[in-house]
Amino acid sequence: MSAFNELMGFTRQTQALAQVSGRLGWDQETTMPRGAAEQRAEEMAAMETVLHARRVDPQVGDWLSAVDETALDAVGKAQIRHIRRSYERTAKIPAKLAEDLARLTSRAQGQWAEARAADDFAAFVPVLEQIVTLKREEAAALADGGDLYDALLDDYEPGAKAADLEAMFTALRPGLVGLRAAALSQPAPEGVQGTFDEPAQMKLTRKLAKTFGYDFTHGRVDKAVHPFSSGSGLDVRITTRTNPTDPFNCFYSTIHEVGHACYEQNIDRAYLLTPLGGGVSMGVHESQSRIYENQLGRSRAFTGWLYGQMRDAFGEFGIADEDAFYRAVNRLQNGFIRTEADEVQYNLHVMLRFDLERALIAGDLAVRDLETAWNDRFAADFGFAVDKASHGCLQDVHWSVGLFGYFPTYSLGNVYAGCLHQALRNDVPDLDAALARGDTTPATDWLRDKVQVHGGLYEPRDVITRACGTAPSEAPLLSYLDQKFRDIYGL
Repeated sequence: MSAFNELMGFTRQTQALAQVSGRLGWDQETTMPRGAAEQRAEEMAAMETVLHARRVDPQVGDWLSAVDETALDAVGKAQIRHIRRSYERTAKIPAKLAEDLARLTSRAQGQWAEARAADDFAAFVPVLEQIVTLKREEAAALADGGDLYDALLDDYEPGAKAADLEAMFTALRPGLVGLRAAALSQPAPEGVQGTFDEPAQMKLTRKLAKTFGYDFTHGRVDKAVHPFSSGSGLDVRITTRTNPTDPFNCFYSTIHEVGHACYEQNIDRAYLLTPLGGGVSMGVHESQSRIYENQLGRSRAFTGWLYGQMRDAFGEFGIADEDAFYRAVNRLQNGFIRTEADEVQYNLHVMLRFDLERALIAGDLAVRDLETAWNDRFAADFGFAVDKASHGCLQDVHWSVGLFGYFPTYSLGNVYAGCLHQALRNDVPDLDAALARGDTTPATDWLRDKVQVHGGLYEPRDVITRACGTAPSEAPLLSYLDQKFRDIYGL
């Protein structure tokens, strides 16, 4: 066992350094002064150089060869599976490429934010062209002659293939398009009215975070341009954003990120700073954020409780009763922004990005043509035109930081969430009574025990299959959406 113990000690140090690197990224998005961007890019590149060197250290290969896996328990075997996969994958990427990507994407975040604020896609084209070029190089190094996009997708959803996701999305699309058209043909529910004090929004959003189980002794909530969750184990931080005329933007962004954060906070502490100590994939991660945000947070039972909380915080805001509030929270409306999209239309936003980024990586779409391609596809899918770049191809941070292959995991996460919700309802038939009191613990405890505590112990699809008793399928999500929105719109 000495080789295994030495390998795990080395790996824990690497994981700790990776957490430090992640904290640099969190700081860059929240509190770093704008003038520090160039220096931060060098700091991030230096950290990536150190991490890359450790991940491909020949000694790791020696330890892996020396470990007797037959002597390991299930946890030990899972640790080795992750370490070997990371070692073999990282060893394929040249150190200079890893360093160049880290430096470029750190710098690009600020350039993206400036271009987004100015609605100037042309200003972002040169750096995005560089990112796509480097990501294609990385994909080629990883793919061993296989599909470039699959090689990048494997970073976020191990074992997934773009062709399989395309088939799943193709099965989803007709039902979503039909339900969208039927609902939007009906009168829209009334929305909230007036302005909502932003400090009061932040006060209530922190209460919501606690309500869904977020542990503030191991986390914090800050504001950022794009909400996100960062960290794992004992330090898991989230961000949100406020809009004085749209408090739901703040509240549901927070609940969404709390789903991510609670996954990380609830992983078995025995796995801390090991490969098992983080979420197993972005699809499984997204299943937690989406079920927290939607199936729980937007349920009729929970919105009844939230209605009272908002009246206490803001007074009257143009909604007559709990039922009208439930309809307002869940109303379908045309919009440009993925993170603000309703449950029915959200996946259409993701499918657009999935197809465009596959084309970019395949070399079938030039970066300079991306804005036009985006706008044409958006008009075809949603029936109206993009009015400015910040409402179109500049709205998301992902491509600026090199996260190609990430977007499809959002829709995969929705599919997983649909499966988990069906199983949760079967196991906890009186869930609504608790949610109506603002008590989410029957649901969050179930998710903790069925999904979160395991961290990276099982493969992604196995996590969902073990929790639900059946393999993942898009059918539960479609059934849930159809039933919910036909009820809301009287279809």
